[in-house]
Amino acid sequence: MASLTVENYVKAIFQICFAQSGRPAATGQVAAALSVSPGTVTSMLKTLSESGLATYAPYEGVRLTAAGSALALRVMRRHRLIELFLVKTLKLAWDEVHEEAEHMEHAVSDRLVDRIDEFLGFPQTDPHGDPIPRADGSLEMPASRTLAECPVGFQFCLVRVVDQSSEFLRFLTESGLPLGARGEVVASSAAGGVLTIAVAGRQTSLGREAAEKILVTAS
Repeated sequence: MASLTVENYVKAIFQICFAQSGRPAATGQVAAALSVSPGTVTSMLKTLSESGLATYAPYEGVRLTAAGSALALRVMRRHRLIELFLVKTLKLAWDEVHEEAEHMEHAVSDRLVDRIDEFLGFPQTDPHGDPIPRADGSLEMPASRTLAECPVGFQFCLVRVVDQSSEFLRFLTESGLPLGARGEVVASSAAGGVLTIAVAGRQTSLGREAAEKILVTAS
C-alpha cells in the first residue's frame, strides 16, 4: 500500500499535468502544490521514478506512469466521494469538506469507498463540481469553460469551482454563487480586469483571476 506522502505526490502531479494538457509538472509547481521545498520534491520524485510511478528528468519535469496515474485516480476518487458523503449525510458546507477529506482519503479502504459510491447512487461529481473517477479508473471530463472566457450576454450555469479554499468558497456563497447557479455576463472590462455578472437579479463583480477559477456551461 502506498504511503500518505506518495499518494499526495501522485495526486498533485496528476492534477498539475492534467491542467496543462499533459505537459510535465515542474519541480516548483509540485513544491507549491504541496507546500514543501524544491529540494524535498526532487528527492521524492527520484523515489517515485525508482518505484515505477513516475518518470522524472531534471530541468524537464515529471510525468506519471500508467501505475502512477491509476494510483492518483484512486486517491482522487476517495477524496471526492468523501467530500460528497460529508455534505450529503452530515450536512457540512462545501467550504468545510476539502480539508477533512484530505485527511480521510488516506485512511479509508477502496472497498469502503465503493460502498459510499453505491450509497450515494453512483454520483458523477463532488460538491465542487469535480468529476468523480469511476471504480474502473476512468474519468470523464464534461465540457465547460471558465467564466472569464464568457462574452457579455452569455447565459451560464456554474458547474465547477477550481479553487476549493474555504475563503474562496465562502466568497461565492456570500455572492449568491453556489454550484448550479444560473446567471448572465452583463459587463466585461479587459483593461480593468473585471467581469460583472447578474444572478437572481443581483449583480456581482469579479476579478479576472477569480473568474478563471469558476467553470460554467451555457444555460
